[in-house]
Amino acid sequence: MTPEWRGEVPTLELLNRMVLDALPLGLRSGPVDTFFQRDIYFDSADWTLRRRGVSCRFRIRVDDRRILTLRTIGRWEGGVPLVLPQTFEADVPELEGEQALAGTSDPARRLRSLIDPALLLPRIQFETERRVRHTRAGWFSRGRYDVVYDVVTVRGRQRAQTFQELKLRELARGRPGLDRLARAFQDQYGLRPLLVGKVDRAAALLRELESGALARPARGEREVALVAVEGGSIAMLTESTALTLPVRRGTGEETCREILRTFFGTADGQVRFLGTAPGALTGTRPVLEVWLARVSEARGAGVAGRVQWLPLDELLAAAGSPGLRDPRTLAALTVAARSDVLAEWKRRGEPERGTAPRQTVERRVRLSEFVPRPSAAGVDGAAPEHFLDGDLSLLEFNARVLDLAEDPRVPLLARIRFLSVLSTNLDEFFMVRVDALKRAAATGAGGPAAGAGGLAADEQLDAIGIRVRALLERQARCFTAKCLPALAAHGVRILRWSELAAAQQELLRRYFTEEIFPFITPQAMTRAPGHPFPLIANLRLSLAVVVRDAPGGPMHFAYLKVPETVSRFVKLADESGFVAVEDVIRAQLGLVYPGRFVEEAYAFRVTRGADLELDERHAVSLLQVIEEETKRRPYGAAVRVEIAGEMPEAVRELLLRELQFEEAAASSPPGAGDLYAVDGLLDLGALRELARLPLPELDYPPHHGRAPLEEGRSIFAILAERDVLVHHPYDAFEATVQRLVVEAADDPDVVAIKLTLYRAGGRSEIVDALLRAAGRGREVFVFVELKARFDEERNIEWAKKLEQGGIRVVYGLVELKTHAKTALIVRRERDGIRRYVHIGTGNYNAATAALYTDVGLLSADPELGADLHDLFNELSGSSRPPQTAFRQILVAPTYLAKRLVELIDREAAHARAGRDARIRAKLNGLADPEIITALYRASQAGVDIALVVRGVCTLRPGVVGLSERIRVVSVLGRFLEHARIYHFANGDAAEYYIGSADWRPRNLRQRVEVVTPVRDAACRSRLDAILAAELDDPTAWDLDSDGSYHRRAPAPGGESRSFQERLLGLASATA
Repeated sequence: MTPEWRGEVPTLELLNRMVLDALPLGLRSGPVDTFFQRDIYFDSADWTLRRRGVSCRFRIRVDDRRILTLRTIGRWEGGVPLVLPQTFEADVPELEGEQALAGTSDPARRLRSLIDPALLLPRIQFETERRVRHTRAGWFSRGRYDVVYDVVTVRGRQRAQTFQELKLRELARGRPGLDRLARAFQDQYGLRPLLVGKVDRAAALLRELESGALARPARGEREVALVAVEGGSIAMLTESTALTLPVRRGTGEETCREILRTFFGTADGQVRFLGTAPGALTGTRPVLEVWLARVSEARGAGVAGRVQWLPLDELLAAAGSPGLRDPRTLAALTVAARSDVLAEWKRRGEPERGTAPRQTVERRVRLSEFVPRPSAAGVDGAAPEHFLDGDLSLLEFNARVLDLAEDPRVPLLARIRFLSVLSTNLDEFFMVRVDALKRAAATGAGGPAAGAGGLAADEQLDAIGIRVRALLERQARCFTAKCLPALAAHGVRILRWSELAAAQQELLRRYFTEEIFPFITPQAMTRAPGHPFPLIANLRLSLAVVVRDAPGGPMHFAYLKVPETVSRFVKLADESGFVAVEDVIRAQLGLVYPGRFVEEAYAFRVTRGADLELDERHAVSLLQVIEEETKRRPYGAAVRVEIAGEMPEAVRELLLRELQFEEAAASSPPGAGDLYAVDGLLDLGALRELARLPLPELDYPPHHGRAPLEEGRSIFAILAERDVLVHHPYDAFEATVQRLVVEAADDPDVVAIKLTLYRAGGRSEIVDALLRAAGRGREVFVFVELKARFDEERNIEWAKKLEQGGIRVVYGLVELKTHAKTALIVRRERDGIRRYVHIGTGNYNAATAALYTDVGLLSADPELGADLHDLFNELSGSSRPPQTAFRQILVAPTYLAKRLVELIDREAAHARAGRDARIRAKLNGLADPEIITALYRASQAGVDIALVVRGVCTLRPGVVGLSERIRVVSVLGRFLEHARIYHFANGDAAEYYIGSADWRPRNLRQRVEVVTPVRDAACRSRLDAILAAELDDPTAWDLDSDGSYHRRAPAPGGESRSFQERLLGLASATA
């Protein structure tokens, strides 16, 4: 294969100048040869040939030759060719490509062994104008080259666009070498090396053309958005209820300067083109060019009176909020947020720390001032402006997790742990929510929905991309600038390879050889000369390696998965610190590629869509269906590609192009907006290893929950006397809920145990107790929910183990998840059968019970026992949702939502009648439009509403005329707040409830949930204290009407400890 180098030429003007210029390094050439050709690549509608590593090209040359070419990639393993790449080519007499595919030539006959030619369509078409200069060897320059200048025109349905390339073909080796000549062209003309082929570039441009063609009929060909920078702030235009970037129809620098002239009085100034945002598939927005301009302080106020300046960080963090939802603005900010140029200009213009900001007080505005004020009269219409966006609210929750990592009052190892939690949360967010949004945007099903905040799917994706980049920048800064120096001060150092002593490096080489090298399998990251592009594993830290066969030879690219069998942070033998495992591997790549020259290796990590698509109605066995679907999870479409910030553009393009052609990416291929460049270490979820270091002085003090039930007495005797409310982890799970099940399993008077199992975790004392009970002849029934996301495989294992132990197991209801946390113990006693129950908010999992705050009710109430008896009978005897009219418990999806609306409306009626009316609730999430609308009605009627919502909240509090009587608080801390508590004042007859249901559509309408009233006075008093204390927590966050949160500052001289800290102290004192 002829060695060659290819480079991207940014403009046609530059290419034409290069053809006329003298060649670099003193090379001489003869006259320029010019010719033309047209290439048509055929494939099926679902890219069958591409997926098999086959290309089929029909070429028409200007000399009237027609050539049919069929190429196969081949297959290699461990550097050994198993199937060699092959090319079959022939001149053909047919005038059209379709006729040639059905002809008698050798390529056509071979093609028919792969696919029926009738299934093939022209998928990619382009024309090439080629100019070639043939260099001549001199006395001292034996190297001979073809210097090829290509202008490629790609044709879409209605439009065409061109790109330019330079190709250097080495015909004879000698001086200058190919590598030196390529560097000379790069240095002289600013060229960028290309790693993707002409066909892949044409395919990407074709997608852009088609996207623009869809948008063009509605809005014209192109528009220009201007991001004007002054210091660290961005110029925004003020509308009545929104802020927007200046946008104008047109294209290029001329339109950019026209915007400057209109809003800043002059077109002078430094401008830079940042990139383009593709047109909306719905046709609502055309292709958008995004330009950056630096505006001097003298012109910063603008001449139109509408220009306001906001700090860039504040603007990016608020993307998608009620005042910042304009689709063009979001699209432009998405391009700007991933631009290194914007970050560089921002840094240059920022005032020094401690100096006053350049903008005046009169010009300073807050984003919260631009919030739509919805009409109270339309509250029942569920208008989009009544709601915050749920996905952006979830990102706000993760921003609060990052707040804890940045808080110097939090112990250092806990701060490291919060950084890890943020990364794993974002992994799941992309695998589930971003995957769903990308599919919705691709299929056209992503229009704004009531209660979703009014954003279409593509607009949500823009806002998410903007906010996530801001979060990642904060996370990296927190780790490198705050946590790493703090760790080093305590003797824990994360060292780079270059910082190690020679003896330390030698020990790590030995470690690599013995512990890492046996698990490494390098794979070629190219489709030539014989390697299909590998499937990159989901969430696996990987390296893209650049190698050469010889100094100055052509570059090759390889892919290495970092083995999961080793720790992410390798401890040095002298215990002086740690080295990231990818640094160890980088330093030893010479052993992986013997005889080759390793240039560099860049870390990257791919996130794939991972939600399961189950056809439950037609499944013969739900267990088998879920087992099969979980096996497909690693092959989902790529939805995010995290890359090292220093990765060259050429390697980025190669990764992206190949991921776009995966089978899973057919409907929604990843684009440039799915690349997330990270400065520093990738995958900070691995920081959990450092958070587990045995340094108790740097972590929270150990906690062991108290045992609130008397020892030495039967738990059944205790519950026969009174109800017990437990609050984990302050009340030990093992001494309460687990004790109930274990005692029941070992009690000869117990005749039946029934329980719902959602996430049991690893080893489980409760499961062991159930197996013992079944072995002793007790009736044991367990409802195992197989569809608990990302715990499906573990729950399948539990279900099989329980069945093998003689326990009756039901796997789930069709198209519903059973999320209820309920247990029923049936016991034969002296006066007859008696039932004991547990209804809680948390899983039957001792490990999470030590980390989550949950509440649960232990009771022998006959009505509760009868309700759970009826519930379990329905779960075991029917595949439909429970239909029973229960005595006390509220059960979703049948009755709970309706009853909650009735309870809220009842408070509104009390308020209108002048009676005591108040609603308090503690939830993980609030996003159900019907419930929120009812809360708005209650607020307007005069009901005081106070909500503790840990995570997602789409309700907008404090909006005049809509929700000014509603306040929302978020509490985060050492433990994950997980309890659900509802309180309704109901005049002078207050009601309290606990249960498994949040006020979200999935909980109220797509799951089996159980909520129970709490009637015991002591239990109610404890719930009241929890609600009051969390609402007044001095470390909590308050939600503002624009969707942002602000953290409370403890009052001087007042209580500064969080509610969790105070409960921990109380539990320790009474343990």
